Amino acid sequence: MIRISLLVFMCIACWSCRKPAESQTDNEFKIITAGGTISEIVYELGFGDNIIATDITSTYPSSLQSLPSIGYRNQIKAEGLLALGPDVILAEEGYLSGDVVSQLKATGVEIRFFTKPKAIEDTYIIIDQIAEYLGVPEKGKSLNYMVSEDLKVLNEFLLENNDSSSMAFVMARGQEMVFVAGEETFAESLMKLSGIEFKGKGFKDFIPLTPEALVAMNPDYLLFFESGLQSIGGIDGVKNIRGIENTTAFKQNQILAFDGQYLSGFGPRVGKAALELAKAVKN
Repeated sequence: MIRISLLVFMCIACWSCRKPAESQTDNEFKIITAGGTISEIVYELGFGDNIIATDITSTYPSSLQSLPSIGYRNQIKAEGLLALGPDVILAEEGYLSGDVVSQLKATGVEIRFFTKPKAIEDTYIIIDQIAEYLGVPEKGKSLNYMVSEDLKVLNEFLLENNDSSSMAFVMARGQEMVFVAGEETFAESLMKLSGIEFKGKGFKDFIPLTPEALVAMNPDYLLFFESGLQSIGGIDGVKNIRGIENTTAFKQNQILAFDGQYLSGFGPRVGKAALELAKAVKN
């Protein structure tokens, strides 16, 4: 009798340790995603229908935008997440506040964190990690293969178009909040991937853009997020950035803007984004 009870207990324990994706049917497994790259990967791995809510950075595919929004970073509250009844929350590291994480863990809701990719090597890693968690490692390998195929197309283009142009990335949040990207940012990685000289050496992360720094960089091209460009009044508003009139980028009207998640996400579309950026400069 004792042996039978022990066997039953072990079976229950094993069942409770299984991944949520393995212990429930696909339709029952409810996921909340926090971070556009995570949302895109979960969708591409075949779990789009399982996402019940996501954050405002999850803009691709567009169908995700019709889901309930949990907000953005410090706006996100534990009560709102719990009210949606998720089985698991998949989030970027540092995306949720410490208080929210503590409250969620106290309720027993599972949270899994993933490091936001900033380079192509990170892309492969996060796809593998999410695929493994969801119990579909083979789909992860297939998705990474698609990424590698996109990079082959990119490299073939770069072999045929090896002229060098320079570029700086400007992060704008209105005319009073304009920053430039430095080393160890997605911008440096993406431009390197695209065969473009990165103008942001000598400092890390993002720093306020000064007229002196802009003139010293003198990039051939300036790159913005579409939302950032809109925040300063579009192309017409660029001329209001102090010092920009002295740059080659401004004089030759070489101002580029792309969707923010597409550029910075380093998700499954990273090869396509790098190729599109390269073609914008080298064609």
